Amino acid sequence: MATLAENPPRARKQSWLKRHMPKTLFGRALAIFLTPLILMQAISTFVFYDRHWDTMVRRLATSLAGEVAMLVTEVEEDPSPVALARIDRKARLNLGLVVTYRAGAILENRTGDPLFDPTLRQMRRSMEEHVRRPFNVDPDAGERQIAIEVQLPGGVLEVLAHEKRLYSSTTYIFVMWMLGSALILFAIALIFMRNQIRPIRRLAIAARAFGLGREVPEFKPEGAKEVRQAAEAFQQMRARIRRQIKQRTDMLSGVSHDLRTPLTRMKLQLAMLGDDTAVRELQADVQDMERMVEGYLAFARGEGTEATVTTDIKSLLGDFAMGERRGGMPLELEMTDAPIPPLELKPQSVKRALANLVSNARRHAKTVRITLQATEDAFEIFVDDDGPGIPEEDRGRVFKPFYRGDPSRNPETGGTGLGLTIARDIVHSHGGEIGLEEAPLGGLRVRIRIPV
Repeated sequence: MATLAENPPRARKQSWLKRHMPKTLFGRALAIFLTPLILMQAISTFVFYDRHWDTMVRRLATSLAGEVAMLVTEVEEDPSPVALARIDRKARLNLGLVVTYRAGAILENRTGDPLFDPTLRQMRRSMEEHVRRPFNVDPDAGERQIAIEVQLPGGVLEVLAHEKRLYSSTTYIFVMWMLGSALILFAIALIFMRNQIRPIRRLAIAARAFGLGREVPEFKPEGAKEVRQAAEAFQQMRARIRRQIKQRTDMLSGVSHDLRTPLTRMKLQLAMLGDDTAVRELQADVQDMERMVEGYLAFARGEGTEATVTTDIKSLLGDFAMGERRGGMPLELEMTDAPIPPLELKPQSVKRALANLVSNARRHAKTVRITLQATEDAFEIFVDDDGPGIPEEDRGRVFKPFYRGDPSRNPETGGTGLGLTIARDIVHSHGGEIGLEEAPLGGLRVRIRIPV
């Protein structure tokens, strides 16, 4: 039970620490450097004030209070004007103090002294120990003077001392040295860490661009040994992926040529056999084979070699909708008014994915609508229709190659089963996501989300 009671506070503490920790590597590196630096400065300050400062102030206050006590004794023994002049002369010459005696005066009961000042507190304690008479200490007597008034039986003795007799400049020198050295160390660490983290940031940008299907310029591995190894591994991985894609594309181009040649010969031979039922059935089979081969090659080329170009997504959707309408197919288009910056896309591939989605929607619905929306870090394209939709349990399977919801395998009603697969591959090649939902029109909604 004790363990159960202690776990929630610990979990809350870890959660608070995670929320307030810097999110970037640069911020965390700075925190790792600044934390011991701040602790060191705090410990140094504590030791200075607790040891050196306290000892120094106590000695200064004790020395000044002792001199005041001596002057009090001298004045009490002989308060005559001649003696006072002699005491003042000796105090100015040997102690740097100005002595004034006001005969018959009464010490004012002052309030509001800055007792929060540790130096004045120590001075009061020293005066109480050495003088043992009513007194006032005024640190603002003017011209950097401290006024000490002591009540004597015949009047008030006033002693003026320079503030350096009680306050030491070593405090400010120590603070300035401490802050100055901390700022210099911080600036050096800032420059060093920026230089070390720049290669990591460059590698992250290149990896993200490659994941989004964009062109990644060559960069030289820099930084620490581990960072250079990671950059070299990324470049090797990128080269292997590109080589595999090229090999696959070249292989499929050869397959396309090899398959089309015998299919063409079969079509010519069937055309010479006449026009009976068996020949027509064989011709239909050959056409199905051609359609399937073209569909498979189109799917395989979905990874494609099209280069990314800077594209305005609104113009792309407008051109696509205009082309569909020119073909006699009604298509609704709604686009957000929010500005969307130009993006690095493969425009023909995106149009091809949209064409597959719109073609599938038209096959089962009367109304098809494309909607463009934008968020802070991505844009979304919705393809909605008013058809019968797809059962939720089948939505994960329709993206599989050659999967068809129509069990009859009739290409006129169900296609080759590669439309959604090609669209998915194109979206994934841009680093995006695609999914199926219920449409506001009552049918199926295809949601495409591509980061900017």
